[in-house]
Amino acid sequence: MGDFAGARQPHARHLRKGRVALPHHAYLITAVVAKRTPVFAELGAARCAARYLHDADVARHAQTLAFVVMPDHVHWLLQMTATGRLDEAVRCYKAKVSISLGQRLWQRGYHDHALRRDEDLRAAARYIIANPLRAGLVENIGDYPHWDAIWL
Repeated sequence: MGDFAGARQPHARHLRKGRVALPHHAYLITAVVAKRTPVFAELGAARCAARYLHDADVARHAQTLAFVVMPDHVHWLLQMTATGRLDEAVRCYKAKVSISLGQRLWQRGYHDHALRRDEDLRAAARYIIANPLRAGLVENIGDYPHWDAIWL
């Protein structure tokens, strides 16, 4: 998934206009670190990024179904709660990780893909989790520690 900095993609801000999250609907989110700095290559930072995907404040808006923390971005498959807001789930997550690590981390905005009803959630989770393999970070996904899925 691409780089969503406003300077590099002038229409990135427009992605947020009209964004609506439907209750109980699943979304694939990609949040990218500013300047693609590999902050999460450090074990403690990656664990922090993973931990806040299950934070109670985030969970008020969405349930985490699967995720992978890559060195410079996070892929997150979530399902909205009945009253949750997608923008608030992402805002809360990004803020908590930044505060915990003591620095502003993220590019503005995020990329979201609403899964269609005919898209298989488990297939989407497998795609997300396979990112470290496709990136050449590991040869076996079991060797990459920064991912999870509720089906395990």
